Amino acid sequence: MGGSLTYDLTLAGLSVGGAAALTGIGLVVTHRATGVLNFAHGAIAMVCAYLLRQFTVEWGWPLWLGAAVTLLLVAPAIGVVLERFVFRPLSVLGGDPVRTLVASLGVFVLLVGGAALVWGTGARADAPTLVSADPWGQLGVAVALALGVGGVTRWTRFGTQLRAVVDDRSLAVLGGIDADRVAAAGWAFGSFTAGLTGALLAPYVRLDPYGMPLLVMEVMAVAVAARMRSLPVAVVVALGLGVAQSQLTRLHPAGRAEPLLQAVGANLFVVALLVAALVLPGIGDRDALPRTVTARVATPPGAWIVAVVLFLLPLGLAGSDLHTSVQVPALGVVLLSLVVVTGRGGQISLGQAAYAGLGALFTALLAAGRFPGLPRLPELAALAVAVALVAPLGVLTGWPAIGRHGLSLALATFAVGVGVSRFVFAQPYATSGLSLDRPTGFDDDRAYYVLELGLLTAALLATGALRRGRTGRALAAMRDHESGASAAGVRVPALKLTAFVAGAALAALGGAMLGMGLRAFDAMAYDPVRGLLWFAAVVVLGADSALGAMAAAALLVGLDAGARGGMAAALIGVLAVFVGRFPGGPYEALRTATSRLRPRRRVTPTPLGARVRRRLRSVETASADGPSAAAPPGVGDRPGPDGPTRAGRGPEGGTPGRDATSRRPSTPHTPAVPTPGSLIARRIRVAYDGFHALDGVDLEVRPGWVTAVVGPNGAGKSTLFHCLAGTLRPSHGRVLFGERDITRLTAHARTRLGIARTFQQLAVFPSLTVAENVQVGAEQGRIADPAAAERALRLFGLDGPVRARRAAGLPTGTLRRVELARALAGSPHVLLLDEPAAGLDTAEVTALARVLRALAADGTALLVVEHDLDLVADLADVVHVMTAGRVVTSGPADHVLQGGHG
Repeated sequence: MGGSLTYDLTLAGLSVGGAAALTGIGLVVTHRATGVLNFAHGAIAMVCAYLLRQFTVEWGWPLWLGAAVTLLLVAPAIGVVLERFVFRPLSVLGGDPVRTLVASLGVFVLLVGGAALVWGTGARADAPTLVSADPWGQLGVAVALALGVGGVTRWTRFGTQLRAVVDDRSLAVLGGIDADRVAAAGWAFGSFTAGLTGALLAPYVRLDPYGMPLLVMEVMAVAVAARMRSLPVAVVVALGLGVAQSQLTRLHPAGRAEPLLQAVGANLFVVALLVAALVLPGIGDRDALPRTVTARVATPPGAWIVAVVLFLLPLGLAGSDLHTSVQVPALGVVLLSLVVVTGRGGQISLGQAAYAGLGALFTALLAAGRFPGLPRLPELAALAVAVALVAPLGVLTGWPAIGRHGLSLALATFAVGVGVSRFVFAQPYATSGLSLDRPTGFDDDRAYYVLELGLLTAALLATGALRRGRTGRALAAMRDHESGASAAGVRVPALKLTAFVAGAALAALGGAMLGMGLRAFDAMAYDPVRGLLWFAAVVVLGADSALGAMAAAALLVGLDAGARGGMAAALIGVLAVFVGRFPGGPYEALRTATSRLRPRRRVTPTPLGARVRRRLRSVETASADGPSAAAPPGVGDRPGPDGPTRAGRGPEGGTPGRDATSRRPSTPHTPAVPTPGSLIARRIRVAYDGFHALDGVDLEVRPGWVTAVVGPNGAGKSTLFHCLAGTLRPSHGRVLFGERDITRLTAHARTRLGIARTFQQLAVFPSLTVAENVQVGAEQGRIADPAAAERALRLFGLDGPVRARRAAGLPTGTLRRVELARALAGSPHVLLLDEPAAGLDTAEVTALARVLRALAADGTALLVVEHDLDLVADLADVVHVMTAGRVVTSGPADHVLQGGHG
């Protein structure tokens, strides 16, 4: 009997695993052909399942005809349309994986909303059976597809082209490969597998617009475990999980842990998704959300007045209208949590619905006296305690954010949301028999709406505090350029945790308000699919705009209440797809279209007006670009410790007022006794897969000296720079600051010690003004001195009108000065400069050299990694030449460079 049960359960598991394997195959093929992690895969499966049912059940087509049209025509056509009109424009823009994430979420939301509009939100139990319940059918389909794809990839010309596109799309195009055709084929096949998955699953699971897409997304763990590359691994993992989940149904553990263990056994794919997303190395580990989809949209004048009036209007309503209106402020508070986490912090969070649901659940449990270890509390007190309890749980998504970005973080936060939904909200032991009453005195809809407005106002004030001031600037800096923020002294890991904890608290508050408004805890109100909808809504309506969050809440509630369910999701989906297609989002597209439609009138100024305009433009240009041929005011004129700062070098590399022979070593320099304030590298080694990028490098950067490192590409200069800056930890050796070992210190910790750096690729914060950029350095550096920002602005000639301009779009020379001013605003002892002359013209390089000489004369230790040997010869006190990971010679600049090194 036991053997028969094991066999039957194994067959059932193989059936489930076969369907999961199909999903894994489709996701892997799409990702390999296009680089896109297709979050819309489950929605495509759901739409195809509905279409097959429509053809066969509603219209009476033969099953073979309906299946052929659905799987061979409609499903591939969906993929081709998506590739051509949604994702191909993104590949032209550079294929940013995070922007493609927003677009794929838009497609997901659009298809879910469209299905709800067409077929309704109710579940259907009459889907046709495409393959018999015998598991060998589904297993055979999955294995046949895997073998077919593997054969095509390995032994056909198209497979060779596919591998070339995956390795390097731009190089493949130069080689004559039609990358668009390869991508279209990948999308068509991925959509075909999605349609096949939906057709196979529909008879055995609930067919509705929300349930099936989520079920398919849960088995995304299969593709993630296969690193989005290996089809055999995807199939084996899918079959293994399917069989294991089926066999676990035999276990009936006793004790208090029984419900949780049974939930784990019934949701093994969710457990696998959590492990794959949180434990395995991240995929698509790129930057946070692009600034174009998170930057704050300017609020039109008077918009807040209009918003206040609109939010007060429901007080004059009654009945069902007011009952619907009470959901708007609650949802607005939930969406404000995304403004903090995503809009200001730039972090992807697809699991905010989980925290909203936990806020409602904890409030209900506390008010009912069922929360372990705590007494029964009045509703308002229960609300406050629930928010305090949920806030620390924000670490569940905040901790993965410390080391993950982009798609990897999206998967991690989505996995947490699904895990909470499956293991908490869907379990009777946690939610059975729960009711959620409103606070005493606020039972009436109108009174409760007034309470909600008060709580919404408090949430808006808290959100505003996190978006302004020192914390707001640090969050924006982290969003715009995480490495640059860390180099400016921002404690990035702690700031990410702060953002997620604050976001969890706001989501919990809004979720509890939503539950009280509905007078019940409804797990479906906090479904992970709704979390995806909320994320998309906030992104498309202004991620860094509190007013955008309010508009999104009103739109979501109003459309679904006043129209057939799914209208809001469809509209948000369309807007999200536009965010992917237009780099600046739908607002930019609308403004562009409006400006083109507006009639243009050409105005000819009078001769006097023309002269005035030319004079004003010349003044504005001088203020914006700053001095070019001359140093900024006050720089280059300050006396150094040995006399006036040098203005140029003589034939022997000497400097007026400075004894070059006494300051420069004539032999290779090896640090012996640490000099106070020196940054020292001792026997630094860094290896990558057996290749030594650095092999026992010694270096000292002394106060008052300009130390330069030169050498050919691949010599190890950048690796050494990163070891000194704290963005790379050497495998052997030590980095000392004076006598303190700082080898294990992070970049921001070194900045707070007084080691500042700049970047070869500009690391400014484009959404902040010039003054705010510099202020970040002053607030987060070694000494938190707000006055230091003003000094740095004056030093680099940035204290004119340009100080109020946003960094986005400023000339490269100006941005170099902004980056230097930000670094110096933290009062560093050591300044590390990575290719400081990159992108500058001759006059700007001359001005930069004068600034750096003045800084060295004031006692700052400078390290310059530079390819411009003329600048090195004119600037450096000592030059180290690197080749193949070693310092091969060191000495005075004139001796080393004239000797033919570098």
